[in-house]
Amino acid sequence: MQVDRRGIAMSIDSGRVRQMWHLLEPVHAVLYYAPEVFEEMEALGYDIGERWPSYFALRAAPLGAPGAHQVASAFYSFNPHMVAEHIPAAWDVAAPEKVLAARTRGVDRAYRALIGERITSPELVEVAALARRAAQAAPIGGRPLAAANAALPWPHEPHLVLWHAATILREHRGDGHLAALLAAGLDPVEALVSFAAIGAAPAEVFASRGWSEQEWSAARERLNVRGLLDADGAVTDAGRALRAEVEHRTDELAAAPWHALGAEDTARLADLLGPLWLEVLSSGMLPHQTTLGIGKV
Repeated sequence: MQVDRRGIAMSIDSGRVRQMWHLLEPVHAVLYYAPEVFEEMEALGYDIGERWPSYFALRAAPLGAPGAHQVASAFYSFNPHMVAEHIPAAWDVAAPEKVLAARTRGVDRAYRALIGERITSPELVEVAALARRAAQAAPIGGRPLAAANAALPWPHEPHLVLWHAATILREHRGDGHLAALLAAGLDPVEALVSFAAIGAAPAEVFASRGWSEQEWSAARERLNVRGLLDADGAVTDAGRALRAEVEHRTDELAAAPWHALGAEDTARLADLLGPLWLEVLSSGMLPHQTTLGIGKV
């Protein structure tokens, strides 16, 4: 049995913890790519010609009506100037409570389109119950996005329970990941540059976070000074080891819900998530490459 760095026995190994993230991330990410959600946001008045106006509103709404500094802090990897283009202007379009209602309607419609008649199947009821148990066991101290989503009322329909649980668990892991990046001394743009360097995604994919070429180059130089990248911007052994430590620490910080759920029920949840995971991926809704590095780390 593995133990964490505090010497506490771990009933779930890090491979299973990371697998649960890989399975649940697409379940959650429907929110940001489903045409049904875009339609709901357009009805509120958001520009859906590009992804970001609705993205910032949808993800930040559980925090209330946060300002740009708060959102830049919680989201971390976005250039604060990019955040300020969308926040707080998003709340002039629609109040956060209206955005939350729209995202629920959009996810409901998207899941019904994806799952069809299986929306009321016993398997979906079971997977929702298991995911909810895990999400309710997720510690929220020091995790602003997880805490904000956990404070929202639980929906009643199983597919929405599953999505809400996946969202809490996703943000719980993400909040922990930011703590791991901070402990590694990686600022927001350095985190992206180092992630690109280990092959998580091509550098141009990370351009979506709004950093200029000058800011990217400056971060690369800082990482070179630390011995994490070489003069050509390629990752060094030290850089690869630091990123591996970040991912390992992220797994440790994300493990509590799965320890609480237990090895048997976690394995059952993984099995039940498989068909929905395939459904989402085969829909073509999600981009082929993202900044998350799923399947690469």
